[in-house]
Amino acid sequence: MTPDPRPTLELRIVDPRLHEWGLPAYQTDLSAGIDLHACIDAPMAIEAQAPATLIPSGIAVLMNDPHMVAFLLARSGLGHKKGLVLGQAVGTIDADYANQIFISTWNRNPPGRDPIIIEPGDRIAQLVFLPILRPSFVVVDEFSTTTQRGLGGFGSTGVSRA
Repeated sequence: MTPDPRPTLELRIVDPRLHEWGLPAYQTDLSAGIDLHACIDAPMAIEAQAPATLIPSGIAVLMNDPHMVAFLLARSGLGHKKGLVLGQAVGTIDADYANQIFISTWNRNPPGRDPIIIEPGDRIAQLVFLPILRPSFVVVDEFSTTTQRGLGGFGSTGVSRA
């Protein structure tokens, strides 16, 4: 039998209601992230185009590993169907951050649309853990080699016309 390659992390429950709503878990065997709940006390209206709002997740995670990072991402269904996305697109949780994780929520819909209502316990974001490389750098005047692409960018490879 192959040993389990998954690291074990410490998870601190900040909001005890998570024991009722469900502790963070992968919803399917192949899910990339764990869903995070909105640990709020009453329904919250997120108005279209209003400034981003921080919502507590009710958890803290201790990674404490320089080769690991967690990314806070929107749940695709909420983003696509309702317009609920993260205020900063992707939230980065560094390995040395051990306080409660907050979810920056933003309603991307145009002004005048109905607000998005978030209920206490709603699953509103997901947390994905990834390995991270931490290279050292050598300052050079010129690169030791070039690539086929060279220094091109911003459309330098052309436009696809399928």
